[in-house]
Amino acid sequence: MRLTYLDNNATTMPAPEVVAEMNQYLTDYWGNPSSAHRFGQRARQGVDIARQQLADLVGVEANDIWFAGGGTEAVNTNIRNLLASRGHRKKIITSTVEHSATRELGLQLEREGYQVVRIGVDRQGDLDLSQLLTEVDDDTALVSMIWANNETGVVFPVDQIVAICHGCGVPFHTDATQAVGKIVTDFRAAGVDSATFASHKFHGPKGLGIAYARKGLRVRPMILGGPQERGRRGGTENVPGIVGAGKAAELAKAALADAPAIAAKRDRLQAAILQSIDEAHVNGSLVHRVPNTTNIGFSRLQSEAILLLLSEQGICASAGAACSSGSLEPSHVMRAMKVPDVIAHGAVRFSLSRYTTDEEINRCIEVLPAVINKLRAVLPVSV
Repeated sequence: MRLTYLDNNATTMPAPEVVAEMNQYLTDYWGNPSSAHRFGQRARQGVDIARQQLADLVGVEANDIWFAGGGTEAVNTNIRNLLASRGHRKKIITSTVEHSATRELGLQLEREGYQVVRIGVDRQGDLDLSQLLTEVDDDTALVSMIWANNETGVVFPVDQIVAICHGCGVPFHTDATQAVGKIVTDFRAAGVDSATFASHKFHGPKGLGIAYARKGLRVRPMILGGPQERGRRGGTENVPGIVGAGKAAELAKAALADAPAIAAKRDRLQAAILQSIDEAHVNGSLVHRVPNTTNIGFSRLQSEAILLLLSEQGICASAGAACSSGSLEPSHVMRAMKVPDVIAHGAVRFSLSRYTTDEEINRCIEVLPAVINKLRAVLPVSV
């Protein structure tokens, strides 16, 4: 059975160039980058080159980039460090549509005595900037907002958010995981104080988080140990993963020019679905979104049943965040957008990459209507 992979917001295929680069550091240059001898320093050179490649992708200096064990660890570390720098302030502002890394951390911080204010979104998933403007004040410790939503692809206006925050002297953190490598994400030009992302979302390896903290922000390690990462995270660096992430960043920067072609394939898939299937609805803005993602709700169905039948046909899609799959309830993102339950229960995310072929799009267009019609004949959902 041929594979049709349309779940690239969950993870991406490692680019062949990335695998080749990593293999060198698994078989030839496997020294410890903290060692003073030439063999260790060859590994150190690989880490330094990768750090610069990642910095170039997001428009910052290499010294302001550090590595974590994953995007979630990076989010936790950077947000807690910002809070530590803000003294007595206990008010945190985030949104109602954050990834679970920020969402769960917010719940924990509430248990620790912080006040967490969650800014709402409209039916299209666009942020309520007027509410944010009202809430940001001198007592605010920080604002943390996702740059691009993992379920809908909706992009928040980071430049406007930063202007509101900095107008009150409040630092801004962004989880840029779903934006980096898909749209231009120049952290320094945007004015963000702190940002995090993960290489496996742009054809790099899993198990590596990348964090940025602007100059002047101290990063206290959550993982204690040696002096690695300039004291920002203890433990021997994952050299093959870091080198792979650097190569992926180099490729992603060059591939930003492919965004219109990816969007055209996404739009062709979306249009064909809406034309061939009754009661199919796009969830999220058609204007403010990354080029690879569409989220479509199929009325009167459960997304899990749709995905199961698609999987049997070799088509991979998602009900939303891979980190929260398994729940039969609509996601918190659909709830926050006030998507009617009859649509939200059947929400399916299709996410493409630069490796997605026209044949894969055609395959999904061919198979999906029969799947939906079969389910509607036997499994109408009650809402």
